[in-house]
Amino acid sequence: MSGAVEAKLAELGLTLPEVVPPLAAYQPAVQSGAYVYTAGQLPMVDGKLPQVGKVGGEVTPEDAKELARTCALNALAAVKSVAGDLDRIKRVVKVVGFVASATDFTGQPAVLNGASELLGEVLGDKGVHARSAVGVAVLPLDAPVEVELQVELED
Repeated sequence: MSGAVEAKLAELGLTLPEVVPPLAAYQPAVQSGAYVYTAGQLPMVDGKLPQVGKVGGEVTPEDAKELARTCALNALAAVKSVAGDLDRIKRVVKVVGFVASATDFTGQPAVLNGASELLGEVLGDKGVHARSAVGVAVLPLDAPVEVELQVELED
């Protein structure tokens, strides 16, 4: 356990997972100056997707919201892999979320609340961020949701 952020995760009954290995030629996260940018994080759990398919089709919006929480947790693991300690997070600047959506599904913002709410629960005011919630036709491995973070670090 590193510090306050990971203690808060434990209090919430969550464990920071291992960084999800990249699916292609990229890094899970990179640091540029005071900022960390994560790659899009899928809701992988123990190397597998718990659900696949389109939200509003094979995947319910409620299940997708939980998957978005998992994506955010995986993104925090990616941030830690370059920052060394999640207590260095000054603030989450931006969250970008992609939702593989059935053609008539328009609830992408509610799905991405899963990620946003997790960041707020874990980081408090430092987790308040700008966000984009984008509906797409398909995501890698037929994942229902993908989330990336932009985080500012303290020195």
